[in-house]
Amino acid sequence: MVLIDKKIFGGGVAMIIVGVMIGVSIGEGPTGYAGMTDEEIIDLMVAEDENQALQLLYGLLIGVGFLLVLISFGARRRKGSAKRTEKKPAE
Repeated sequence: MVLIDKKIFGGGVAMIIVGVMIGVSIGEGPTGYAGMTDEEIIDLMVAEDENQALQLLYGLLIGVGFLLVLISFGARRRKGSAKRTEKKPAE
């Protein structure tokens, strides 16, 4: 029996799925061609910058999601573990 915190596990899996979906939808970055005008070059540079930012976003989503999945395996307390006891101050 593996102890799993289901909320953390579900959140991690959801983040991994969203990251993969963004990665698949973006696909390849924008490409240029020979003989582009200055305005087209600037638009290409902006599109490349946006693509790089989205790659960073889905990379972070997948990474944090994976960490949450790993953390979820040890996040739940076992039954019968040491219980907290509150001590009353001496009067």
